[in-house]
Amino acid sequence: MAKRARAVRWGVPVAAVAVVAAAVGTGPVIAAVRGDQALPDRTAEQLLADVARTWQSGRMPPMSGTIVETASLGLPSLPGLTGLSGGPGPSAASATSLLSGSHQLKIWYAGEDRFRLMLPGEMSETDVVADGDTVWLWDSAANKATRLTAPAAPGGGRGGGHGGRPEGGFPLRPGPASPYATPEQAARQALKAAGSDTAISVGDDVTVAGRAAYQIVLTPTSAESLIKDVRVALDGEKLMPLRVQVYTKGAAEPAFEVGFESLSFTAPAPENFSFTPPAGAKVEQGTATPPVGHRPEAVAEAHDRGSVVGSGWDSVLVTSLPKVPAQDVPAQQQDGKGPDGLDVAALLDGLKGAATPVSGQWGSGRLLRTKVVSILITDDGRLLAGAVTPEALYRAAGVKG
Repeated sequence: MAKRARAVRWGVPVAAVAVVAAAVGTGPVIAAVRGDQALPDRTAEQLLADVARTWQSGRMPPMSGTIVETASLGLPSLPGLTGLSGGPGPSAASATSLLSGSHQLKIWYAGEDRFRLMLPGEMSETDVVADGDTVWLWDSAANKATRLTAPAAPGGGRGGGHGGRPEGGFPLRPGPASPYATPEQAARQALKAAGSDTAISVGDDVTVAGRAAYQIVLTPTSAESLIKDVRVALDGEKLMPLRVQVYTKGAAEPAFEVGFESLSFTAPAPENFSFTPPAGAKVEQGTATPPVGHRPEAVAEAHDRGSVVGSGWDSVLVTSLPKVPAQDVPAQQQDGKGPDGLDVAALLDGLKGAATPVSGQWGSGRLLRTKVVSILITDDGRLLAGAVTPEALYRAAGVKG
């Protein structure tokens, strides 16, 4: 297999540079000053340009560390989420750990084709181990080892744009356990959201995992956004994201946070990338599925499922309620469950039961409010969601598309 794509070296495609460049050159209000600092003084514009250059170079230093992701989204306990499982990659944790609580991801990185990711669980662990052309997925709970290969591309050869590895996430695939596997992926999403309705400034220096860091603060200017600000901590020396925190209005603690708990920029020992299936383990051959954004058919499916009303921080997803699978579908999708174990029927019932009846010129339905997101289920079969006030949802529900 040829040289692997640069996805897992923090999953930042060159396209992200354009996002940052756009944030620098258009729209957002960028403050030119910052508070007292121990690091050399840099403006927000300079820091964004530094990050863009770091991402564009594609060269990440060898490192090892532990990432902790913590969420307190304020969602009620919902049936249908337990037992959810992801695809290949360390995504075996329950989706409820994302909604409330925290989990860890341990990483060892020596290069784009030599890395190890380990998601510890209770009395178990899930590992992705890459050493050159060999990539293993190890699930200790199932006592199963899967040797992963990239999917075949149309017309022959391997899928992906770089020697067989799909650009942007192989083999670390976003799943219910972690929509942002690393601080850099979360930072990329935050910068993508920053538009003309965002004020960008530099906060006080912070210390993350023992490292001095700058802090870029993204503050939505929209009154209808539930987000107070998003704080991206950048390593003062390496200029890579170390932590991302999302604060909601009226809250003293972040509703979501992903960041390094420990970090070392020394090269990991070679034995970290060596894996041999234990005696008695079930060994399989598997194909890694590219993330949704890198499969053309999945992009089309996502487009068919809904639309977005508004822009920036005021964006509202409008989609049809998911259909409960019928009884004549494959066995793994029966009893109202989706292909990944999601109990669609129970989840919808739980959402409706926790929501409050509402009505207006747009129609009628039920509204669920949390610290981070508002969800509207209309009686005509639509679902609207966004990090916005209910009024923004009602306005979007009245848009005829």
